[in-house]
Amino acid sequence: MAPTYFVGSRDHTLHRLCGSSLFSRSADAVPPTSLRRLKRSFPLGRFAAGGFIVPRMQTSKDLKRKLRLEALARRDALDEIWRIEASLGMVAAAASIAVHPGDIVSGFWPIRSEADIRPLMFSLRERGARLCLPAILDRATIVFREVLPGAPLVDTGFGTAGPGEDAAVLEPSLMLVPLAAFDGRGHRIGYGAGHYDRAIAKLVDAGRPPRLVGIAFDCQQVPQVPDEKHDVVIPEILTESGLRRFAPIP
Repeated sequence: MAPTYFVGSRDHTLHRLCGSSLFSRSADAVPPTSLRRLKRSFPLGRFAAGGFIVPRMQTSKDLKRKLRLEALARRDALDEIWRIEASLGMVAAAASIAVHPGDIVSGFWPIRSEADIRPLMFSLRERGARLCLPAILDRATIVFREVLPGAPLVDTGFGTAGPGEDAAVLEPSLMLVPLAAFDGRGHRIGYGAGHYDRAIAKLVDAGRPPRLVGIAFDCQQVPQVPDEKHDVVIPEILTESGLRRFAPIP
């Protein structure tokens, strides 16, 4: 049997496999190593019985993953000195974030190329706020532990740091939320684990919805985040351009 080629295809892996015995057997009979090669070459398709590559529709999860990777690549490409200066500039927005003595504010210790909001957090502390940082307990749960001056910080998961297990666990009334990407409606893409979505939902279910302020750089904005039922809309996002407020979503 003569080899069969897809018109216009320049994928040499596919050309080799189309002319092989793979396409004369059912998918169940295809050697696992060959299936793995096909899946690497065609990540958005599946190998069906008869040996055909059947494309599948791109899901919201797929699109979110793509937008996340692209936005984080843009953030990673920012000059390090510029990121530091932009982070310091966010402190000026503290006046726009109303806090009262005793208010509990959750922040985060920066990882990778995130905005460094430690100066902002300390500015809010000077205005009377109590600060806390997230600690990952398991794959589904984070808690917020109080940060006290001089207290040691430990590894709290996901490459970040925070207070140890002996610190008080608090419920924030204001959450400074890290994100990977956002759009002009306040829809957010996180890092994919869903920790903040669940933590926010827990507070909302308890009748204590926190004020949410997302933290990002302008380069992390995308045209539109795919809508999903579990998504938490962030009404305010702080970037180097200032505090941006979005209209409530009906």
